[in-house]
Amino acid sequence: MTPSIAKGTRDFSSEEIYKRRHIISVLQSNFEKFGFNPLETPSFEKLQTLTGKYGEEGDRLIFKILNSGDFLENVKEKDSEVSTWNSKNIIPLISEKALRYDLTVPFARYVAMNHGKLTFPFKRYQIQPVWRADRPQKGRFREFFQCDADVVGSESLWYEVNFILLYDSVFTELQLPVEIHLNNRKLLAAIAEYAEIEDQLIEFTVALDKLDKIGLDKILEEMVSKGISQKSLDRLVPIINLSGSFEEKLIQLKEIFQDVEIGLEGIKELEFIYNSTMQIGLQTADLQFNLTLARGLDYYTGTIYEIKSKNVAMGSIGGGGRYDNLTEIFGVKNMSGVGISFGLDRIYLVMEELNLFPKSTQKNKQILFFNFGDRESIHALMLIQKIRLMGFACDLYPEKTKLQKQFSFAEKNNFEYVVFYGEEEIKNQTITIKNIITGKQETIATDQLSDYLND
Repeated sequence: MTPSIAKGTRDFSSEEIYKRRHIISVLQSNFEKFGFNPLETPSFEKLQTLTGKYGEEGDRLIFKILNSGDFLENVKEKDSEVSTWNSKNIIPLISEKALRYDLTVPFARYVAMNHGKLTFPFKRYQIQPVWRADRPQKGRFREFFQCDADVVGSESLWYEVNFILLYDSVFTELQLPVEIHLNNRKLLAAIAEYAEIEDQLIEFTVALDKLDKIGLDKILEEMVSKGISQKSLDRLVPIINLSGSFEEKLIQLKEIFQDVEIGLEGIKELEFIYNSTMQIGLQTADLQFNLTLARGLDYYTGTIYEIKSKNVAMGSIGGGGRYDNLTEIFGVKNMSGVGISFGLDRIYLVMEELNLFPKSTQKNKQILFFNFGDRESIHALMLIQKIRLMGFACDLYPEKTKLQKQFSFAEKNNFEYVVFYGEEEIKNQTITIKNIITGKQETIATDQLSDYLND
């Protein structure tokens, strides 16, 4: 059998894992600086938990788990159809569970299950894989990590402001220049009302969300195919083509939506978020108003975010928004929430393309002791154990062989130091250590090793 893996999945080498850990460590430290605590949920959920939360297109991408055992255990034996199946030795394949599509819906389910034990507003971050039956392409996988931060139990717009600051903090630390695109689903509802297509709001937003990918002409074609009239399109096009600064676009929309209450409400929210953020100031990110930003997920109700790299065409590398009714589906009402997500895999690809990973993410002071024989190896391992207790990665080459072969192994595996600890060094209680990167080699007393490595 020819070894292969499923489409849309990947293996990760140790070098890739170190780089991914670098991104994750930056995310974790920033999440916790902003007051979020970690949470994990199961990799699969009940199918009914996930369906109906992502729109028709999203539901089609859910990875369903075919299972017969749970079904047969929970159906009464007297059921004639089940009896027929059993008599024919046929096991019905049904789906009662599915792999996580995202982290937000499982989070809402967790909050609903535990709301009596939680203190609100409740803030959590979550870094786990999700699965989507999508068509694999550059930057789009069937198995990938999401890195989410959410807060539920408050309608305060200060959380929207803080999420912008969180995005700015993370991407500044990663040295990755980004644009933070901002919109409000209330404005999209206002556009639908203004264009008299309220009954086709979902079709409109799904089509609009593809603008960057397929262009305005294709979007209009798709809207026509969904039954949106030419009269409505004539009203939509000038709004979609609005130009100017963040403030100028809002001023134009105020004029257009002067009689559309939900539109004025969305504009007021965006004004507060934008003005507050500008007063506080951003380190490196650019904040932009993007009226065509729709975010396809059905559960968003207010502010929506999308993050784009300035220098690499990759699609969004993060996004999120306000959702007011998500926990209501699980029986818990009046629990507004807002959250954002970082696309770990796409961030990785962008940073790799821009060569932004520091070398220190690959190995941190890894040390290889050369092997001079069994007697020397015993002494070497005694010293190696002490070095490991100091917190450094250290290893012994497994066999006594030519030093050139051992040195080549050290280079190929990105060791920073090699150590000569033969009979003479053991006798004199010294070691000879060489920095492979700089080429510097020196002999020091073994009791000076800690100072040397910590220098």
